[in-house]
Amino acid sequence: MLTAEQVLASQKASIETLFGLTGKAFEGVEKLVELNMTATKAALAEAAGTTQAALSVKDAQEYMALQAGLFQPLAEKTAAYSRHLYDIATGAGAEFGRAFEAQAAEAQKKFLAVVDNAAKNAPAGSETAVAVFKSAVAAGNNALESVQKAVKQASDVAEANFNAVANTAVNASKTTAKKR
Repeated sequence: MLTAEQVLASQKASIETLFGLTGKAFEGVEKLVELNMTATKAALAEAAGTTQAALSVKDAQEYMALQAGLFQPLAEKTAAYSRHLYDIATGAGAEFGRAFEAQAAEAQKKFLAVVDNAAKNAPAGSETAVAVFKSAVAAGNNALESVQKAVKQASDVAEANFNAVANTAVNASKTTAKKR
């Protein structure tokens, strides 16, 4: 059985993890606010510059050239913003994932210690039941590891797809800008 000290240590570790994750969540929010403030400032500055440039245009051909020149930088900036946003989200998700894995591993270790302790104190003849139970726990752990690997692979595929779409959008804007 668990002692009072073990229970208190477990509670303390859980609270520390909770506060640590809360801090990481706030860091993610701070990064998101900073990204949005930077993007907003840049957009306002560009809008002012574009307005000034549009007011100084002398003819329709010059206006069309100005307008065409805006598409490529806009696509590139949108892709960069999306990339930063994605990095913030995946960074926060990775922190939470690592914390979950650490907590799950610690809980598993404690659970197996309780099972071992119970097996030592079990009546004679219950060895088979204990072995079956340990086997079931091991199978559950293997299933969890398989799910974690699948989630990691899916995340890698999603990131590759995100990068491909962003690159395609930027390249398409370059092609469009050149045609004008």
